Amino acid sequence: MTDHGPQPVERQLPTEESRDLIALVRDLVQREIEPRAAEEEDAGHFPREVFRLLSAAGLLALPYAEEHGGGDQPYEVYLQVLEELAAARLTVGLGVSVHTLACHALAGYGTKEQQAEHLPAMLGGGLLGAYCLSEPSAGSDAASLRTRATRDGDTWTLEGTKAWITHGGIADFYTVLARTGGEGAHGITAFLVPGDAPGLTAAPPERKMGMKGSPTAQLHFDGVQVSDARRLGEEGQGFAIALSALDSGRLGISACAVGIAQAALDEALAFLAGRRQFGRPLADFQGLRFMLADLATQIEAGRSLYLAAARLRDAGLPFAKQAAMAKLFCTDAAMRVTTDAVQLLGGYGYTADFPVERYMREAKVLQIVEGTNQIQRMVVARHLAGPESR
Repeated sequence: MTDHGPQPVERQLPTEESRDLIALVRDLVQREIEPRAAEEEDAGHFPREVFRLLSAAGLLALPYAEEHGGGDQPYEVYLQVLEELAAARLTVGLGVSVHTLACHALAGYGTKEQQAEHLPAMLGGGLLGAYCLSEPSAGSDAASLRTRATRDGDTWTLEGTKAWITHGGIADFYTVLARTGGEGAHGITAFLVPGDAPGLTAAPPERKMGMKGSPTAQLHFDGVQVSDARRLGEEGQGFAIALSALDSGRLGISACAVGIAQAALDEALAFLAGRRQFGRPLADFQGLRFMLADLATQIEAGRSLYLAAARLRDAGLPFAKQAAMAKLFCTDAAMRVTTDAVQLLGGYGYTADFPVERYMREAKVLQIVEGTNQIQRMVVARHLAGPESR
């Protein structure tokens, strides 16, 4: 009989530096994240101290330029770091992805003066960001958002409500999309809003089925004033900026999905190796072995898909279609893998004594955030067949 149980993920990494980075992340995960993950998620505790540690270690800055305090790492490497973090605790992995998303507009579209003033603190100064696009009546149809920014000289006044904001109420800064012109996508502009701006308040966090440690809340903008120096990009460019950020953000969600799927498979492998029925380990039964093979294949396929999209991005090539495909496939696979992991553990899988029930609850949200999987199918279809007829 051969040894059963999970084996470390064998990663294809481009440099010795990136291999050292993954080793650092694994050590940090084992010391600072995994030991408290289940207890803190159950208590709804957000690990702000972990994010300060990640910031100090440069792990909140990986895909950004070194000149502003970034790690200058390709997305191929950054996403594999996200996968490791999400496998330990999705609140952390997804939180890093959201923070990276919140920095995207400034890093990609801000002026050199704006970048020099704000990016170093955002990337390595212990700050935490959030991304404000969705609204109570503008989710999948984000171009219909109603939060309005009105200009008076060099000052903009923001009025409205944002919804489903990860880190809502605790973030140090928000990248906010607001309407500055007429209806539709061309009337939207991006702003960098301080978390302590007068008139900015957060509703109580949503009561969610999973990711209880990650606060998700509505944000109310009641006469919030920001200077024109905090406008990111040109007036009316905000929706294009938002879509650009989401293409990259979808790869972050894909990596997180593969992370929790891998964690669920590892847990199932360990359980089946350690439990005996009918005189032999459960891992020896062919029906269960076939399930394990199917789960591992889905995980490997998802990892290959998000890495292929990341390599396109790193090469400066179009990757929006592949990002949508990766988000769609990886998150659907995570839902299947975590559900089957619960089944493999039987009654134990349905209890909170084992983490697979938490993984299953967490996997569900990944099919929804940063564009539902129905939206991803629309994106892919448009790349294949062109826009829908009107």
